[in-house]
Amino acid sequence: MATNNKAAVATGADAGDALRRRNLALSQPTSAQTVQREEDSKKTQKKQQPSSVLDTLYRWEWLLAPVLFTLASFFTRFYKIGLSPIVTWDEAHFGKFGSHYLQREFYFDVHPPAGKLLVGLSGYLAGYNGSFEFKSGETYPPELNYTFMRQFNAFWGAACVPMAYWTAKELKLRLPAVWFVTLMVLCENSYTTISRFILLDSMLLFGTVATTLCWVKFHNQRKRSFEPEWFFWLFMTGISIGFVTSVKLVGLFVTALVGIYTVEDLWRKFGDTKMPVYELGAHVVARVVGLIIVPFLIYMLSFAIHFAVLTNSGPGDAQMSSLFQANLRGTEVGRDSPLEVALGSRVTIKNMGYGGGLLHSHVQTYPEGSGQQQVTCYHHKDANNDWFFYPNRRDADYDAEADPRFIGNGDVIRLIHAQTGRNLHSHEIAAPVTKADREVSSYGNLTIGDEKDHWKIEVVDDAASRDYSKLRTLTTAFRLKHEVLGCYLRAGNVNLPQWGFKQIEVTCTKDNKPRDTYTHWNIEAHTNEKLPRGDPGQYKSPFLKDFIHLNVAMMTSNNALVPDPDKQDDLASQWWQWPILHVGLRMCSWDDSVVKYFLLGNPFVYWASTAGLGIFGLLVAWYVLRWQRGYKELSDNEVDQIHYAGFYPVAGWFLHYLPFVIMARVTYVHHYYPALYFAILTLGFLADWFLRNQRKVVQVLAYSGLYSVVVGLYIYFIPICWGMTGSNKQYSYMKWFDTWRISDE
Repeated sequence: MATNNKAAVATGADAGDALRRRNLALSQPTSAQTVQREEDSKKTQKKQQPSSVLDTLYRWEWLLAPVLFTLASFFTRFYKIGLSPIVTWDEAHFGKFGSHYLQREFYFDVHPPAGKLLVGLSGYLAGYNGSFEFKSGETYPPELNYTFMRQFNAFWGAACVPMAYWTAKELKLRLPAVWFVTLMVLCENSYTTISRFILLDSMLLFGTVATTLCWVKFHNQRKRSFEPEWFFWLFMTGISIGFVTSVKLVGLFVTALVGIYTVEDLWRKFGDTKMPVYELGAHVVARVVGLIIVPFLIYMLSFAIHFAVLTNSGPGDAQMSSLFQANLRGTEVGRDSPLEVALGSRVTIKNMGYGGGLLHSHVQTYPEGSGQQQVTCYHHKDANNDWFFYPNRRDADYDAEADPRFIGNGDVIRLIHAQTGRNLHSHEIAAPVTKADREVSSYGNLTIGDEKDHWKIEVVDDAASRDYSKLRTLTTAFRLKHEVLGCYLRAGNVNLPQWGFKQIEVTCTKDNKPRDTYTHWNIEAHTNEKLPRGDPGQYKSPFLKDFIHLNVAMMTSNNALVPDPDKQDDLASQWWQWPILHVGLRMCSWDDSVVKYFLLGNPFVYWASTAGLGIFGLLVAWYVLRWQRGYKELSDNEVDQIHYAGFYPVAGWFLHYLPFVIMARVTYVHHYYPALYFAILTLGFLADWFLRNQRKVVQVLAYSGLYSVVVGLYIYFIPICWGMTGSNKQYSYMKWFDTWRISDE
């Protein structure tokens, strides 16, 4: 009997029911019972058919949902992308940089080169030859396939949507919340608009989203350390960091987020006394290689490609060292210049510090201090950079008509500004910005002046010779010591105010630091009819030195991008305006004949995600207070969920937002977009947290409402993304606030 009972249970019968029917279990049903059971079975199958369809869709959701979201993303980003045939907003900058790559002309920009290299690649694939100047508002020529270049750029923005889907899944959000997050990224109007032009922002967003996805994937492999998939996502995180930082230095903020996680993760492992020391060491080494060395190598690679492509002289030459410029094709630096410098030589003098410019003066005077003619460092080439080497005032034997007298280590000379005839001068007056140093000015003329016009040459190094008795073009590094004050001519990376045209401050520093490269100078251009022509540009500047030099120049120029109080910038905005969607940005002319684009976000996504940041803070405070009172209502898994799916997105938002609160540079609404992504993840976490344990009907109603609002507002504002044609006044219905300058009404 026991065997028969087991057999009955094994066929799928309910065990409890079998006990209730102990003596009937083996009895045969009557024909009427059989017919009734068959009818009941058919009814049950009919009822279950819809469920089977839903079950099938649910089983294939992992494939169907991202495919559908991706298709919708590509449609919204690509539709009517070529409608406007004019150079729109910052296409004037980044399209022009792409042209420089195709022309192989060296240029300078404050951003790393990876994104602009990709812009150049899009132009190459479009068959563009690099001849168009990309002037703002100008119509694209017929031979330039700007639509393809925009589509290439839009690809990066469209790819963010499926990655947001996978990120939300990896953060262990329930399916409705995953769709909610994905819909917010898909239906964020500002993300759609910014992706449709030849800009860097879609690539920056792609890198930020990709880094977050790879980091979360890696985190979820934490219990499978050193397995192939663990290594794969570790290095993919590093590769993503390398990419995003090579597009814009804003990528350092998401790098900091991964860094915080890594420190916390290693600290936890350090506290695990059961973990062998060699295993802990392996974890440290793996992260150093994957998250520091690999990203840095990718970052350096982008500059190596940058230097390899840009082999012709171009508009950014002056930002680089003289030796670097001398090796560019078509340059005038060092070309046919005399090798050795003599009294009477006309020269330009380059500061050898990283980001250094050319010694410069102009007729404008200091508004305070001596009131004498300004001396600065300037990165662009013009006649105000030219100086003459003259003998000191004690040298009565100098004869301009005699044979050239060469200049070398220990010689005391004067430098006469070629355009104004004034002497390079210093005195006991504090410098305008660096008050600890002395002011440097241009003063007097050939006959009027004093010994404070005298400078002593101290040769530091020479790439061409050990003989320091002669100053050589390009190769000699020297310092200029003020004979009376004993200070050294210096040009650090300090910018003067607007009265000094934001040029680099030149001072005379009393600190005698021979290794301070900002006190090192070299002769860049040199003319002297009495001297034979030569080729001093035969020496090459090493890559690592060029790499560091360009990065310092980038950071210096970026810090100089401060608001100009004398100019009205209608496009700029303040950090406090972004989370509340206080303003938008007109991307082009608002003339009726122009296709108009307005950079504005989805109101619900902005306002709800900003509110979500505050709600998350209250949620954490609530649970901390209850924990302190002895309540233990959260499981370890729930604490981890708040920690990784809630805290880290909030931390990501702060890391991407606070720097713009602190920095003094001019800011625009698109600077908020990476931070917005983390606010969206936070809102998705909150929706999941508050709804996951609610009744099914409540979840369905809540998520249906959220989906409808997000999609509905996106469609409502879609004209600002796809282009507004005709009179802007017909779009006044979207102008909810006066600060949303969508129409002129």
